[in-house]
Amino acid sequence: MFLDPNCIFCKIVAGEAEASVVYQDKYVTVFMDIRPVVQGHTLVVPNIHSPDLSSLDQAHAQHMFTTALNIAQAIRASELKCEGINLFMADGGAAGQTVFHNHLHIIPRYIGDGFGLRFPVGYGEQPARAELDRTAANIAALMTTHQLNDRD
Repeated sequence: MFLDPNCIFCKIVAGEAEASVVYQDKYVTVFMDIRPVVQGHTLVVPNIHSPDLSSLDQAHAQHMFTTALNIAQAIRASELKCEGINLFMADGGAAGQTVFHNHLHIIPRYIGDGFGLRFPVGYGEQPARAELDRTAANIAALMTTHQLNDRD
């Protein structure tokens, strides 16, 4: 297991930094965000250092999302009584990533909580089908050996 000694999330995984841990197994560690958007804001991090999605192996990625599902269900059943849940993962600075160790946010939502995503000017304008088809074909042609098309 590779951990970066300069990464705060790696230090949390190793038990070298303080965290309010919810769950830990061989693949992931789940803990409370220290700057929560709302009460119950939780992070799921892989137990290996991986700064971006392209460096995350499939086993850790799958386990992150499976664990997030279980944590989300637990949050809904908890005393928090949330009305919804957002899952959010930023990959790269342009996407808003500030800690460069993959992490999946589980954010309980409440009507009127003030949190939300902003859409840019022009959102909702549909591109031509040919443009969508061209982009889809380009992405499909560049999928890695772990393609969705190869899974049963």
